[in-house]
Amino acid sequence: MIRARRVWATAIAVLTVAGVSPAVAYAQPQPPDVRPAAAANDQNDLPPGWRITNTDGEHALEWRSPRPVPMGDARVEFHADGKLVGVPEPEKDGRTFRLPLDNARTADLADLQVLAAGRRLDQQADGARDRRSPSAAKPPAKLPAGSVDPGKPGTYRTVTGEYALAPVRLPGFSAPVEMRGVVVAPKDAKGKRPVALFLHGRHATCYVPGGEDVNIDWPCAKDAKPIPSHRGYLRDQELLASQGYVTVSISANGINGQDAGADDAGAQARSSLVRSHLGRWADWAAKPSTAPAAVRKAPGTDLSRVLLVGHSRGGEGVNRAAMDSLYPPPPAQDGYRGKVRWHIRGTVLIGPTIFGQNPVPDVPSLTILPGCDGDVSDLQGQVYADGTRGVSRGKALHSAVYMVGANHNYFNSEWTPGQAQAPADDDFWHDPEKPDPVCSPGTATRLTADQQHRAGATYIAAAARLFVAGDDRVRELVDGSGRRAPSADPARVLTHAVGANRGAGFLPDGSVKVTGGRLCSAIDPDPKTACLDSAAGGASPHFASWQPEKETGRRAVALRWSAPGSAVTVRPEKPLSVKNAKSLALRVFVPPNSTGTQLDVSVTDASGKRANLGRVQVDGLPGSDRTSSYWAREVRVPLTAATRAGLDLRNIASLELTPRTRSGQAWLMDAWAWSPGTPAVKEAALPRVDIGRLKVKEGDSGVRTYQVPVRVSGKGSGTVRLYVLDPATGKAKDRLVTVRPGGGSVDVKVQVKGNKRYAWDVSHDVLVKAVRGTVVGSHAGGVLAENDDPMPEITVKPVADKVTEGQPLKWQISLSAPADVEITKILQIVPVPGRPELSTKDVDRQWLLDMLGEVPDGEVPLSKLEYAYLWAAVPAGKTSAEVLVPTVGDQVAEQTEYVGLQATDEEGKPQGPVVTGTVLDAP
Repeated sequence: MIRARRVWATAIAVLTVAGVSPAVAYAQPQPPDVRPAAAANDQNDLPPGWRITNTDGEHALEWRSPRPVPMGDARVEFHADGKLVGVPEPEKDGRTFRLPLDNARTADLADLQVLAAGRRLDQQADGARDRRSPSAAKPPAKLPAGSVDPGKPGTYRTVTGEYALAPVRLPGFSAPVEMRGVVVAPKDAKGKRPVALFLHGRHATCYVPGGEDVNIDWPCAKDAKPIPSHRGYLRDQELLASQGYVTVSISANGINGQDAGADDAGAQARSSLVRSHLGRWADWAAKPSTAPAAVRKAPGTDLSRVLLVGHSRGGEGVNRAAMDSLYPPPPAQDGYRGKVRWHIRGTVLIGPTIFGQNPVPDVPSLTILPGCDGDVSDLQGQVYADGTRGVSRGKALHSAVYMVGANHNYFNSEWTPGQAQAPADDDFWHDPEKPDPVCSPGTATRLTADQQHRAGATYIAAAARLFVAGDDRVRELVDGSGRRAPSADPARVLTHAVGANRGAGFLPDGSVKVTGGRLCSAIDPDPKTACLDSAAGGASPHFASWQPEKETGRRAVALRWSAPGSAVTVRPEKPLSVKNAKSLALRVFVPPNSTGTQLDVSVTDASGKRANLGRVQVDGLPGSDRTSSYWAREVRVPLTAATRAGLDLRNIASLELTPRTRSGQAWLMDAWAWSPGTPAVKEAALPRVDIGRLKVKEGDSGVRTYQVPVRVSGKGSGTVRLYVLDPATGKAKDRLVTVRPGGGSVDVKVQVKGNKRYAWDVSHDVLVKAVRGTVVGSHAGGVLAENDDPMPEITVKPVADKVTEGQPLKWQISLSAPADVEITKILQIVPVPGRPELSTKDVDRQWLLDMLGEVPDGEVPLSKLEYAYLWAAVPAGKTSAEVLVPTVGDQVAEQTEYVGLQATDEEGKPQGPVVTGTVLDAP
């Protein structure tokens, strides 16, 4: 039996029913729009706002928010008991999210949560603050200026125009996608110019001029206009164009309006769109007379020098476009059919998503992490740097740029209030009664929209100058060297990096031993193993979650001390060579808002000689419990002391960190042999792995074995980590797999058992992540076993529909056949025409209090309650369940009273006849 409990503070509760066992449960009034439901695990019922719906035999897990959820780039996910249940589809009301149960794991729906980039959507902030969060956070100290400032406009005047081409069809999308671009180019520039292409993220697609409503439909309705998100980077384009770049920003509303059901959240579609535009630019470069007018006004283009800039899901899209340009995707998934006639020199990723956690290791990248991002709030884009460690040659620079006080939207003027044509807002939600010490408007750390946009444009230009123009003077602004670009002032911008001239590294992900500290896991449900306690207050971009509840081999070194001098030693499996390096570069973070953490850094060679390299100081970032501020600062110590001490720099056996402050915490992400310079990057020929999805019918009997479709293309061999998820529990088993082009290197078999009982579809999911010498395109797939049995017919029959007051009324919900899943039914309480009605005075007061949260004033007929619905369910494997409504006796002589129950569908339409309950006065 499912235990009933109060589920709202208002008159909202769930109908719980019993199986055929002797125990029974009460039925409670329930709202039609937000209805909790019984979980598949019969020891729990669902929290407020949740329900399991049944429409035409298709069951879905549904959550309805009490307020609209803004459309953004972070993916809304249902989680239960710490595990991903599935990715729901949003309804047009902006509040309802529905997950078909054939896409969900429902063995245990305990502790349901709605998350978007790690942020709870189904729980209002309670005002609790991390004790370390001050009432007003202080910005970091101002860094010295770099030797060059890429934010200064160049010498060229600019020209602007737009083009609109015939829309394109992309696999998996029913409506064609627009081919529109706004071009800003240098005027009268000589020679062929490099190209920068911008791709916006997932935002509302349509609006009605003069109104406040927006939606994510595509195409837009006749009275609505497309939101011109692609025009939101004009200032960035003008800066680059003044410096000699031909820029184009393309529209992707057609993808935003259709990517809700895509396994990869539209990454492959966005790549196809980007490459379709680049293909057209290659055509126009070959035959300028065929180009649109906006392109003909621009100088000729050099497509061997292309920079891709992507915002939010656009960031993941351009990352995939860079991958697909080097390692072609499966043709069936790709919407671009032409040749690659361009060379991607680098990418800029602004507040990006990375649902696949599959960065391109050999294409340089710069990722802007907005410290006050209220959309992709876990700052998962950090994986574009961290996720490349050890995967390929390691020569491409991957920079992470943390911008204190920046939100998600203001990098795009069309997403910025007061600048946008359509309604827009600040994505970092501000509560005037409980302001955030870091991100609420007006704090010392929060940027204005113009300050943020100017800083963003400066660092886009920095990436162009470093990756495309090859100006190594810019590197110190983006690689953790501690220099700033004055054009970005007053923004406080901090950076660190992996790759480039970093050599051998102490990497916690590999085979290492740690003494004095703890080798911790980025993602693990066990708090003793996890790097960051869930109660820490705030989050770390380095530990942004993926899909499995536990990841193997993604680690850091955790330090905690209560007295100075407690050394922590990291020993790799084999000694490392730091010969010819200038310094040792460490990425270390400490708790937000902390200052003055000091660590001595020492190394020991294979013979036992030890040298103290120096002391570093690490300060925490401004942070609160709503920010992802556990972010690593890059600190460097010269290797001169090791050279003077006579250490064998070709055989460094261990790294030692010794705290010199009285107490504290720190986390070491990695340490590298570092030298200045930006080496030339040559992309490795790597194998590419794509997981497909096979749909099969379960059948009526027997067990069938199916092979998960896995495509390995490209050249060479490499290693991936494969996760196979249990369809019932969501728990994953993982293993390392060596992959080679051709068939057979990745062997995952799934067994499907047939039967003749109705159930939901069962998804056997497989995930893959690159470990060494590989790239991953489609990271998720598996086998979907589709139910092929009809849903049982449901009838409602009386058990005790005529009772004396004080006895319960009973009905039986019967199925024509047992099902392997819970079957639910809605019963609306209705009056019986011409008869006195059962009222709130005729049922147990404590029952009303427990089930409704309050007892209505006076005597209210049950059918007049605000939510006069009952929610009935027959447990899996059973054919019936009893529903009862308790009545109470009294000493007042009354006439016979009645209650009616009308079965309805999800839309409230009647199904079948009304059943009637009769309550007689006690003699």
